[in-house]
Amino acid sequence: PQVVSSLKRRRLGFCVEGTTFAASIQEIKESASQTRDVLRQHFNDLKGTLGKLLDERLVTLLQEVDTIEQETIKPLDDCQKLIEHGVTTAEDLVREGEVAILGGLGEQNEKLWSFTKKAAHIQLDSLPEVPLLVDVPCLSAQLDDSILNIVKDHIFKHGTVASRPPVQIEELIEKPGGIIVRWCKVDDDFTAQDYRLQFRKCTSNHFEDVYVGSETEFIVLHIDPNVDYQFRVCARGDGRQEWSPWSVPQTGHSTLVPHEWTTGFEGYSLSSRRNIALRNDSESSGVLYSSAPTYFCGQTLTFRVETVGQPDRRDSIGVCAEKQNGWDSLQRDQAVCVSTNGAVFVNGKEMTNQLPAVTSGSTVTFDIEAVTLGTASANEGGNFKLRVTISSNNREVVFDWLLDQCCGSLYFGCSFFYPGWKVLVF
Repeated sequence: PQVVSSLKRRRLGFCVEGTTFAASIQEIKESASQTRDVLRQHFNDLKGTLGKLLDERLVTLLQEVDTIEQETIKPLDDCQKLIEHGVTTAEDLVREGEVAILGGLGEQNEKLWSFTKKAAHIQLDSLPEVPLLVDVPCLSAQLDDSILNIVKDHIFKHGTVASRPPVQIEELIEKPGGIIVRWCKVDDDFTAQDYRLQFRKCTSNHFEDVYVGSETEFIVLHIDPNVDYQFRVCARGDGRQEWSPWSVPQTGHSTLVPHEWTTGFEGYSLSSRRNIALRNDSESSGVLYSSAPTYFCGQTLTFRVETVGQPDRRDSIGVCAEKQNGWDSLQRDQAVCVSTNGAVFVNGKEMTNQLPAVTSGSTVTFDIEAVTLGTASANEGGNFKLRVTISSNNREVVFDWLLDQCCGSLYFGCSFFYPGWKVLVF
């Protein structure tokens, strides 16, 4: 039985490895076929564009030849017509003189008088000067054959084929309503200046840009739970304009319920996904809570302040064990929060340590972990202890938060006393 079991495990291992090999071969073949198609299409497009550009340049040069030809021939044509007119006039006058000589005496005198009068007015010795051939324009085309060598050098260096993209997606981390995408360089010889991240639903045929910049991590928001998304990334080399090939697409999804603010709360308006709250009324007051206790210990809860209004020391952004109506701030028992001036409150008491004041674009993050039970400090006097880290603008405070009872999940909330504050939660 042991031998049979061992053989079965080996056979299963071979099957798994065989499946992996088959998938690898399939990926190589599909990527090679796709690369061939891309190369053919690209060079066909180049040939068409280059042919069009050469045709346009040829038309332009031929038009220049036509213009020069017409402008330089016209004066010569006018001169030739003037000479021909003079010669014709002289020939006509000669014939008229010959007729006058051959006529009768009375008729001869009249014709000779007419001939003499015409001869006196014609200027047979006044003709335009015929230019020398050296002074006449002689058209030619100046064509630099070195352009062929320049173009040939560029063509021979144009395009590269890589066995793998220079960057690959390294990790996909699910967040409530979002996915953190991390990527890294896999080509040590490639110096990246910028990265470009795209994503799409697996049911869609088109990727869309979601990030361009120098960071190697980005959180993609507005992710529907339990829906597969594909992500890919490419890079632009230092001093280059073109982007590298795309990384192998990676599929990820989030099983976590998106964070949402409570709808219908007076004084606040929400975005369509209910993850952005805007304080738009200074008449009403109170704490805007999350629709459900969707924050769990071990996660990172992030607030990003999109716009700011007039600050007040009673403003608050934070988490609490339960909703308590009737309070105008989270600066109360069973809650931890940060005011817009950077003050940190734990169960309604202000801490000595303080964070920077909140400004437009600031992010405030909460990382909370349950202190291990079974130790003397874990459960003092029936209180439940949580280790809280609050970070903002590269500063952080760490403290223990005592609660009356164990909480598997927490609410989040905010309160602002003046309009203009807009907060995104994820």
